Amino acid sequence: MSRSPKDCANMAELRQEIDALDVQLVALFARRAGYIDRAIELKQIENLPARVTDRVEEVVANVKRLARDQSLDDALVEDLWRQLIEWSIERESRTLGR
Repeated sequence: MSRSPKDCANMAELRQEIDALDVQLVALFARRAGYIDRAIELKQIENLPARVTDRVEEVVANVKRLARDQSLDDALVEDLWRQLIEWSIERESRTLGR
């Protein structure tokens, strides 16, 4: 059912496509959270802190590059990912106790 934005003839069709994308995005965020849960387990074993600053900056640089490659506002993507990363670090910190 996926249509390009230009193929949407009216707002109802456009909204339907946006809603379908939202379902996929939420599923991807949930999948990513599963990897964060595994990171908690591995960080406990490897005695690593929740925040690894070099990794945070690496992830942000990667998504900004990906955004630019897709002609998407890299500042927006950076803001979104920093929020996502901070949420992940807080989740890890609660479990790791650091």
